[in-house]
Amino acid sequence: MEWTEQHAAPGFRRAEIEWVGPQGTGALLTSEIHGWQHLRFEVTEEPSPGADGSRWSVTPDLGIFHATIDCAGNVMISEERIRWAYEKGDGNPSIFYQEMSVALGEAWDEELEPFRHAAESTTVRWLNQVV
Repeated sequence: MEWTEQHAAPGFRRAEIEWVGPQGTGALLTSEIHGWQHLRFEVTEEPSPGADGSRWSVTPDLGIFHATIDCAGNVMISEERIRWAYEKGDGNPSIFYQEMSVALGEAWDEELEPFRHAAESTTVRWLNQVV
């Protein structure tokens, strides 16, 4: 990996890597990397034929958030999770809103967003394969 200065957190470094592997590799990568201290990272496993995609977001303070994602990168919330939020809210919209915020991983997005923007000044390498 090519490590560069992390502008969102002076004194820290950042790297990005694209990977290819069998379905389930994202979970294994996340589990292995999770123990490193002070590490913020995301692992994305794109959808493939017969399998949904996944994204794992990890921060030192919040831990791991996992979401199923569609082909456009949108978080997919299951019907059962939505029903659970309705039941927990029991008519209270603020509780329902809070539960949906957790289901969407909003706290992880808020913490990771400055680090995502820090990547905008880095070099982008486009890899193309035509079959």
